[in-house]
Amino acid sequence: MRLESLLSDLRYATRTLFKTPGFALGAIAILGLGIGANAAMFSVVNAVVLRPLAFPDSHRLVRIWHVPPPQLFPGVTRFSVSPANFLDWRASADVFERVSIYSDRQANLTGHGDPEAVAAGVVDVDFFHVLGAAPILGRTFLAGEDVPGHDGVVVLSESLWRSRFGADPAIVGQSIQVDGMARTVVGVVPRSTDELSRTIRMWEPLAWSPEEQAVRGNHNYGVIARLKPGVTVDRAQAELTAISLRLAQQYPADDAGWGALVVPLQEDVLRDTRAALFLLLGAVGFVMLIACANTANLLLARTTGRSKEVAVRAALGAGRGRMIQHLLCEATLLGAAGGLAGLLLARASLGGLVALAARELPRAGDIALDGQVLAFTVLVALATGMLAGLVPAWRATSRNLHDALKTGLSRTIGITGERGVRRVLIVSEVALAFVLLVGAGLLIHTLAMLHGVDPGINPRNVLTMTVAIPPEKYKTPADRQRFFDEAIRRIRALPAVEATSMIDSLPTQGGSMQPVAIPGEPPRAMSEQPEVLVRRVMPDYLRASGTRLLEGRDFGDADTADRPAVALVSESFARRFWPNQDPLDQELTLTLLSDTVRRVVGVVGDVKLTGLDTQPGAAVYIPLAQVPGVRLSLLVRAAVPPALLTRSIASAIHAVDPELPLADVMTMDEVLGDSIARQRFAMELLAAFAALALLLAAVGIYSVLSYTVRQRVQEIGVRMALGAPIASVLRMVVVEGMKPMMAGIIIGIVAAMALGGVMSALVYGITPHDGATFVSVALIIMVVGAVASLVPAYRATCVDPLVALRDE
Repeated sequence: MRLESLLSDLRYATRTLFKTPGFALGAIAILGLGIGANAAMFSVVNAVVLRPLAFPDSHRLVRIWHVPPPQLFPGVTRFSVSPANFLDWRASADVFERVSIYSDRQANLTGHGDPEAVAAGVVDVDFFHVLGAAPILGRTFLAGEDVPGHDGVVVLSESLWRSRFGADPAIVGQSIQVDGMARTVVGVVPRSTDELSRTIRMWEPLAWSPEEQAVRGNHNYGVIARLKPGVTVDRAQAELTAISLRLAQQYPADDAGWGALVVPLQEDVLRDTRAALFLLLGAVGFVMLIACANTANLLLARTTGRSKEVAVRAALGAGRGRMIQHLLCEATLLGAAGGLAGLLLARASLGGLVALAARELPRAGDIALDGQVLAFTVLVALATGMLAGLVPAWRATSRNLHDALKTGLSRTIGITGERGVRRVLIVSEVALAFVLLVGAGLLIHTLAMLHGVDPGINPRNVLTMTVAIPPEKYKTPADRQRFFDEAIRRIRALPAVEATSMIDSLPTQGGSMQPVAIPGEPPRAMSEQPEVLVRRVMPDYLRASGTRLLEGRDFGDADTADRPAVALVSESFARRFWPNQDPLDQELTLTLLSDTVRRVVGVVGDVKLTGLDTQPGAAVYIPLAQVPGVRLSLLVRAAVPPALLTRSIASAIHAVDPELPLADVMTMDEVLGDSIARQRFAMELLAAFAALALLLAAVGIYSVLSYTVRQRVQEIGVRMALGAPIASVLRMVVVEGMKPMMAGIIIGIVAAMALGGVMSALVYGITPHDGATFVSVALIIMVVGAVASLVPAYRATCVDPLVALRDE
């Protein structure tokens, strides 16, 4: 019987909605916007955060970090690992099934098409066993293939196998050219392996010499491990801490003060994105609540107009529960239709969302409207419909039966209680919209601050690209230096080139940190020496990058390996190590590189080397000719837009080595922009959600005022018949709309202040309680509310007093 009554109410609700298509389409559109935004955002959070890593028993995978001494790196809790410490961890720890170490480099592929630069993971033979990643073709690395001279094998990622080798199943066993050397392909691993690093497209065995295995002071590697069954992260942490204390006593020169940190691998992969994604999911939840309040307002007005119908049903014996069921069926149908519209909207917008997230989020390729997203959307749609219909249904069935039967339709519209409920709903909408707009405003203000930050260089008309020469082809430092010198000579000869140089890591992209010793100071163990940013550059780097020379000179062609060792230091370095002294001709030693004492020949301005949102640190620049490298970034300053020179620059480099691919071709403006991409991603989505919330709040204000005008049509007619001026009627209606809006702003200010801490990790240069942002948002909402009030106010002035009084 209950099922029959439910089906009967659903059929009646369907017929009723078809008879009022304007109301139905309006409610479905509002719900569709809210549900669609939620479905799209949940698909991102589900794929990136909630879904486990695609490895067997992925909850047992952890990453292990070094923890540096706090006096050397204040606030830094995670640091890369050194080879010897890793080997000691692996030999001593009893909590891991397997432990693996890895790093990455840029490799050059030739043959099978144009030269291509790819990121290669350099891993030990346990790496794929730790992950539990089974190859889709061939095998992974075997014991013995991590020995120098026996490491001429590679494993391809599925993406590289498909894009460069056409998914050829016969690729296993074939020889390919990597850095000019023949390497045998032994296997292909699936896309799931990319979850550890989105950029790796090929894997090589890590072959350490005995000398490399003994290094403790150089931290350049990542470590992953698989816990034994039943072992917790806390237990593993306790054991690694004990081992680190023992190593600090055994090797005080390198390990004193250094600890270890064990972190679940999924948490580590997502550490920079989890908080931002949950913030955005919360924001889109606010949009859903606003859409729900809007729909509740529409349903409340509709059920108020149907109060006589409800009263008649009650008089004929219908119970209150049955009448609430009847009204909730209509709301649930609207929610279901809104959910369908939302899914269509989410599907249409998902491509753009994936493109926006691809550079910023791990696992972005897995974002899709799968079964979990569908179930979430159905649940949200039904819950939203029922929530939106609950208050109208309760209000409609709580009226006095005799009063409802005696009251005419025009009077039922004017019931004071419903007006109060609708005002409360509008206050809620405005408060939620205020919080979202404050969040978006803080991020917009942050981006404006970051764009206004002085990076310490002049990025205008500077083109950058990565040039990585294969060490097997350029075996000696002299060979490598000759290549770079010749490439620079040819580029300098190009028309419109004003300056060109090379550096090992571009500004804002991070790079090497090295311990430094100052002659004359008390000697310290390497583990206790302060670490500074170290960059290797070619002559003319300061002019090419636009870095300011404050004192002394730049490097020149005479600063070669057989000449005295020299260095440039940053302004912060000079203040830190030689306060109130002239830094020129002072000396320093980068102890990890060598015992060579370097003389300071110049002081340069501070540069944001690790990111626009970080403080410039103490930095040392050394000549590339004195410490050669194989992977450098080229900078070319031009008198014309740099994109016009890309082809000419590539031709100049290929004239020296036609098999050398160029990677990461970007202007310096784009490089700087990439360093604030996380804030930009969050800002763009939050701004979109905030704009949607503001639109829905404006629709809510408009709808409530429209109904208010209808409710008060007789009152307005009497006022105008008694000579009330049009301006007075306009003011009355606008003030009616501004009252709940002002209350919403006040509540929104309190809520935004309380939630300010959530934004603290994303803002820069301002506080989460920035007064200018709060005032600006309040003004925007007031203007939008006033505009939304104007149309109903204008309609109020068009009321004919005679018609209004006749209807009375």
